[in-house]
Amino acid sequence: MFKVVTKRFLNDAKTICLFEIEAPLVAKHARAGQFVIFRLDEQGERVPVSVAGYDREKGTVTVMVQAAGRTTKMLHTLNEGDCVADFVGPLGKATEMEGLKKVCVVGGGVGCAIAYPIAKEMHEKGIEVTFIAGFRSADIVILKEELAAASDKLIMCTDDGSYGEKGFTTVFLKQEIEANIASGKAQFDRVIAIGPDIMMKFLADVTRPYGIKTIISLDPIMVDGTGMCGCCRVIVGGETKFACVDGPDFDAHEVDFDSLIKRSAFYKDEQDEAAKHICNLTGGVRNG
Repeated sequence: MFKVVTKRFLNDAKTICLFEIEAPLVAKHARAGQFVIFRLDEQGERVPVSVAGYDREKGTVTVMVQAAGRTTKMLHTLNEGDCVADFVGPLGKATEMEGLKKVCVVGGGVGCAIAYPIAKEMHEKGIEVTFIAGFRSADIVILKEELAAASDKLIMCTDDGSYGEKGFTTVFLKQEIEANIASGKAQFDRVIAIGPDIMMKFLADVTRPYGIKTIISLDPIMVDGTGMCGCCRVIVGGETKFACVDGPDFDAHEVDFDSLIKRSAFYKDEQDEAAKHICNLTGGVRNG
């Protein structure tokens, strides 16, 4: 069993919650860009979540989880001192940072929680970091102070203009690229984007004409996290890859976004139905 050491909601809407989990072996080896898979109990489904931080001395791993489906909603009901049955990892490959000097990290919604530890580690390595954080509205904004501390320049934007700049991440990314060109400053040698699939697709369209290598972190449907089930397969450069072992980071300019988006929505109806299911025995939402 893995104990919840800290629990804290990150936004006014209480849709995203930070959990610090006691998991010494995972904390010992975790790196930015990797993920873990947890189960609430032995009947529960396996849910992958990105590593949002770790403390090797305390033996804890931090995850930030959006209440979207049945299991993540149930996770939000846990309190400090409660336990989850399984917490397996770290899984996947860590984000490559070697040789980078100037990057732009783009996060969309809960993707900012995944992008934050990457930006933080890069910033600590002396890499110049511009962070563009996009949200639908002010009530779901997260990690304001943390993102500011992890970047040399932070641009916060919302679709409706209720917090920060009004507009989409794609617009501000293009502005930053063009500003580098106009001023004669060094161009980004990497753009790293994490968020909704459609956002990452359009961001890839922005960077492609400039030849800026763009890395995205994918979270397709996943079961075992070891490449055995094949559920997380994605088409990259015309070849089949598995996000759990070959990723989760991939070159955005080689990803087949149309097939990715189609596969991501394949079980939407079933997921929506499961999220509404009420257990006749307990009166609550069942897990598994």
